[in-house]
Amino acid sequence: MRATNAAVTVSVRPSDPERSASRFAADVAFYLNQTPRQLPSRYLYDPLGSSLFEAIRHLPWYQISRAETALLAHHGAEVFRDADSLARIVELGSGSGEKLAVLLDARPSTRLPLQVHLVDVSREALETAAFAVGVAPSVTVIAHQAPYEDGLEAAVRDVASNGSRAAAPGAKRRTARTGRTLVLFLGSNIGNFDPPAADALLGRIAQLLHPGDAFLLGADLVKPERDLLLAYDDPLGVTAAFNLNLLVHINRELGADFDITSFKHRAIWNAAASRVEMHLVSLRPQRVRVPASRIEVTFRPGEIIWTESSYKYRPAEVLNLLQRCGFRRRAQWVDHDARFALTLVHL
Repeated sequence: MRATNAAVTVSVRPSDPERSASRFAADVAFYLNQTPRQLPSRYLYDPLGSSLFEAIRHLPWYQISRAETALLAHHGAEVFRDADSLARIVELGSGSGEKLAVLLDARPSTRLPLQVHLVDVSREALETAAFAVGVAPSVTVIAHQAPYEDGLEAAVRDVASNGSRAAAPGAKRRTARTGRTLVLFLGSNIGNFDPPAADALLGRIAQLLHPGDAFLLGADLVKPERDLLLAYDDPLGVTAAFNLNLLVHINRELGADFDITSFKHRAIWNAAASRVEMHLVSLRPQRVRVPASRIEVTFRPGEIIWTESSYKYRPAEVLNLLQRCGFRRRAQWVDHDARFALTLVHL
């Protein structure tokens, strides 16, 4: 998709459909054979899943989006003052683009040209975000349909497309470019990664950035169990539909025969691991075929598929996580009522 108006140039860089389908099939085969059975949470976000998640964001029991948006509106000007000579923003997991649009509203009145890279696995979300962000003055938007790391690497390649020499294998990528980069990882998406994976992702982000570049991380904080469970098992059943849609996605794309009515959504708070877990629970004995993955799986009554983890932090833990990956603290803002933190760091 490519569209233009006076404020925006949008170019969605899609992933290779054949490669994506093959990876999906391989991931389903691998994770459904784990103990306990699992499915990667990134596959929750097909077009319907992305729409359901947007609905979740507006539920009264899900405070993350409202708290983060309020913090961005209140402290956005400080983010831009701290990131002088800013030439580009890269948002990982852009969703609808609403929060980035709020941040862009805080740009100083001397609005120099700014390149914005959006990274998301959902094409529909990218198209929505691109036009939400593109109304900002002097902004060029490039949308990458890709996982976080692939999208960030693509954004870095775009910046370095002036012919600079590639780094040696295994070396830190430090390509020649002008102006600073600000990477956004909002919505507490970091919570979907277990501690080793969070370290690996943030370490990779640090490798791809330059000294002086900035990183803004949104993280949900530990709060009472009742509040957490209402956010992940809402009375309207929207989160349940979001979770069950993962099976619909597998049926549609991989030819599986999951009976959606034979599973139910369950959310639990694992206090020892500081995470909310989302499960799909088998309601009866059943056998499921996934032809594209070349597997057949038997479920016992009560057996689970673990579909998502959402780790919750304390403010000091967020800072420790970032500092051990090589970042330096600049500021941290906390909504103490909703228990949410925005943390700004530099490389």
